[in-house]
Amino acid sequence: MYEQIREDTLFIILYTFVTAMALTASCYLLFRQGNAFARDVTPPLRLRRWTAAYFAAAALGHLWYMPIFFLTSSEDIMMIDLVGGLLDSMTIFPLAIIVMLNMLQDRQRPLWPIALMIAPFVVGGIFSVATLSYDFIPMLYVYLLLLSVGIVIYMVRATRQYGRWLRDNYADLEHKEVWQSFVVLSFILLVIFFYAFVNEGPLFQYAIQVIGIVLIGYLLWRVETLSELSIHTNDEEVEIVTTEHVEDNDLPLSIRNNIGLLLQRHCIDELLYLQNDLTLQQLATAVGTNRSYLSQYFSCLGMNYNTYINNLRINHFMNLYRNAVAAHSSFTAQQLAYESGYHNYRTFSNAFKHKMGQTVTFWMKAAEYKQDRSEIKTQEGQGKT
Repeated sequence: MYEQIREDTLFIILYTFVTAMALTASCYLLFRQGNAFARDVTPPLRLRRWTAAYFAAAALGHLWYMPIFFLTSSEDIMMIDLVGGLLDSMTIFPLAIIVMLNMLQDRQRPLWPIALMIAPFVVGGIFSVATLSYDFIPMLYVYLLLLSVGIVIYMVRATRQYGRWLRDNYADLEHKEVWQSFVVLSFILLVIFFYAFVNEGPLFQYAIQVIGIVLIGYLLWRVETLSELSIHTNDEEVEIVTTEHVEDNDLPLSIRNNIGLLLQRHCIDELLYLQNDLTLQQLATAVGTNRSYLSQYFSCLGMNYNTYINNLRINHFMNLYRNAVAAHSSFTAQQLAYESGYHNYRTFSNAFKHKMGQTVTFWMKAAEYKQDRSEIKTQEGQGKT
């Protein structure tokens, strides 16, 4: 296989291009000030740095395999191959996991379990290099398979937990959802599996390089378009006047009624819910309570914070629409959605369908029909009188 690749100038050019692309992406994330993909988004600095480290490791991974293209001795090729596998297990694989974990911003997860996970790879790699043998590699492949299944299960649970955290704390979810992180992780693992089990033929090597280009571009876009999130948990600045004990998942009726009145006065009457990117913490501060009480209040209503704000905004949209139709003024649904607190029409459309059980277009046609029927009946009544 290496003999064919060694003589393939096009492949060597592609291989070098991917190496340069990964190195350029790493330098971009480390040194560029600002955001080229979404200028209104501030990405997490921690995620940006770890992704830069991943890109740098990917570039170095290409570099330490390059001598294979020029060596002819089978023992030398085996040594480079085994050393490259050892270095990959110590850098690219753990860094890929760290990048995925850092996309979940609900909390900082410890990194020491990753060191424990890769320890068998390191031991097996050192043994293989020392003995210049592939005998230990099949056992590492089995371990890789089991480890990957465990990581996928963990990421599914962590991503679901993160989604609940988002909806409990944020009204606007644009540039915040990270279900794509699970897709990216699966993609990386798929590449690793193919590389480990199917590593045969020049066509496969071409496919790996193309996948590398796609992966670099996607991760770069994902990091640049993901908003940095921070929730301050200092709730001592505000408190509801009460001496009653509050359970973890329940609120006394007096506190619940008090919060309801405060929300009506400071959020609904003042149209605070129209503020873009209004967080649970900001609403709690404006209302005069703390995040814990407010979050428990929404739980008592059978909803989360995101649903509460969306309901208010959608009701606002429907009122704007009825008033615009009655006044025979020109408007667009996108314009009314923006005036109702939404930056993104698709986000509004999804929230509307979730609440109303029908699309915005269908509801508007039905509402317009009812309005016309009402006007006709009013005119008929006036004609009879």
